[in-house]
Amino acid sequence: MSFPLRVGVLLVLLLIAASAQAQGPTARVRVSFDRQGETGVQAEGLADVAARRALTADDPARVASVSKLVTTLGVLRLVEQGKLDLDADASTLLGFPLRNPAFPDAPITLRMLLSHTSSLTDAAGYWNVPLGQDIGIITGQPQAWDTRHAPGTFFRYTNLNFPLVAQAMERATGERFDRLMRRLVLFPLGIDAGFNWSGSSEAALARAVVLYDELGKPQKDDLHGQPPACPVIAAADGSCELSQWQAGRNGTLFSPQGGLRISARGLARIGRMLLSDGELDGVRLLTPASVALLATPVWRYDGSNGEINEEDEPNRGGFFCAYGLATQQLAQGDGKACRDDLFGDGRARIGHSGNAYGLLSGLWLDRAAGTGVAYFATGVANDSTGAHSSFSQVEETGAAGW
Repeated sequence: MSFPLRVGVLLVLLLIAASAQAQGPTARVRVSFDRQGETGVQAEGLADVAARRALTADDPARVASVSKLVTTLGVLRLVEQGKLDLDADASTLLGFPLRNPAFPDAPITLRMLLSHTSSLTDAAGYWNVPLGQDIGIITGQPQAWDTRHAPGTFFRYTNLNFPLVAQAMERATGERFDRLMRRLVLFPLGIDAGFNWSGSSEAALARAVVLYDELGKPQKDDLHGQPPACPVIAAADGSCELSQWQAGRNGTLFSPQGGLRISARGLARIGRMLLSDGELDGVRLLTPASVALLATPVWRYDGSNGEINEEDEPNRGGFFCAYGLATQQLAQGDGKACRDDLFGDGRARIGHSGNAYGLLSGLWLDRAAGTGVAYFATGVANDSTGAHSSFSQVEETGAAGW
């Protein structure tokens, strides 16, 4: 190919990308709420472009890392029942040694896993353990560990923490993670949702939101109303026999770090429960003390005690300024090195963001005001283009409305 032709092709590709960006999200939805109920709903775009199906607030999507916050609700229920201990050695909870090889005498606790201060990293992977295999194929690799910082001393946002959390939950109960989360959290709150679609109704599957990248190419959940052929990572031979599951062996299977399929309206129900100190529509899910624990930072950035970026996203980051148990704590940064004021009003909020496969999502609560918002958008870039934070412009619009 000649140089002028190569330049021409490059310009065309750049124009296509710019055009896709200029068109905005493929779809977006936002539900605002207070303790009493929903206060506003906005939805636009297509949940499924090929089917020309419009997005609604009831359509479930893979909400990425907001899943971590929902997983933690299940953890706290088990803590309240005395089946898990936030400060116990995770090795005891897991049934195998979990130690940073550079700090073999330093215990790693469930609290550290939930707050990303465990000293684990994602460098060896976090999702890629096939059915029938053990998570040790990841945690046993040297690159899975930050050997410069002892457990409990340094924040590093690490997806791998949450498969280990799921394993601890399974071992404490003998139940498979997806079923456990339905029993502990989703069903009591009347939410039609599931991890990797497990337990989702046929009606929910029919409304599945297809995830598109910023150029409009389908990336995930292009289901055409059918459940996925295999809801977990298939075994090495390609089979998907879930009878191979063993409690506490492979917590990656149902993606506790990012695999929850739930609607914006379902997220709003979770938010309302948290605003009401653990109760929704007469159902007590958590004690007020557990909700207060979620709102309490475990770690705050002091300029050198953590990584404030998403390390696997070179165009995104600088907003991890304070973090609790699977809760980002907003408006805690200095506005310079760490810019986490997503709403631009300086008010403290708790919740979690999510990003994957061209989706950006968020569930945020202003506990003092008793208000919150849940949103997601598909077909968008994962970047830090916000006007007053290091989140993206799409996320700032999701927070404020459009």
